[in-house]
Amino acid sequence: MRNVEIKAKIRDMVKILAKAKELSGSEGVSIPQHDTFYKAPLGRLKLRRFETGNAELIYYDRPDAEGPSLSQFELHDVQAPNVNSLNNVLSKALGTIGDVKKIRQLFIVGQTRIHVDKVENLGDFMELEVVLKQEQTLEDGQKIADDLMSKLEIEKEDLLSCAYTDLLNK
Repeated sequence: MRNVEIKAKIRDMVKILAKAKELSGSEGVSIPQHDTFYKAPLGRLKLRRFETGNAELIYYDRPDAEGPSLSQFELHDVQAPNVNSLNNVLSKALGTIGDVKKIRQLFIVGQTRIHVDKVENLGDFMELEVVLKQEQTLEDGQKIADDLMSKLEIEKEDLLSCAYTDLLNK
């Protein structure tokens, strides 16, 4: 699975939420998340836990670059009550890099997921994830991301090149 992603600091949460609601035609969905990142030898590996007790084990590989970049990922659903034991095994086997707790507002615009995140101990951010179709190129995804960045009034200087866990560890 592939997507084109951007991540940016939010200057005005109210404005971004209003624009995301307008573009998606919805109020969005609020999703509390707790991500634990592990010391993976390649790419990044995280366990994303939800309030339901379920989780997703996510491996992804993308360059640390500002602006739209290609991310390749694998996702595996983990059902409660196996989540804590999986976290224990991965923590002991690989070690952890850090934890990220956030409240995510999810909006869907076409083939793009807009994430508006309030990250504990870090601040307000947003992500665009343009989910690429089989026949689409990186350039196709970049055009879609650039168009949404313009509509959401995301400034180039607000773009980030790293994960939340990297920011928290600085």
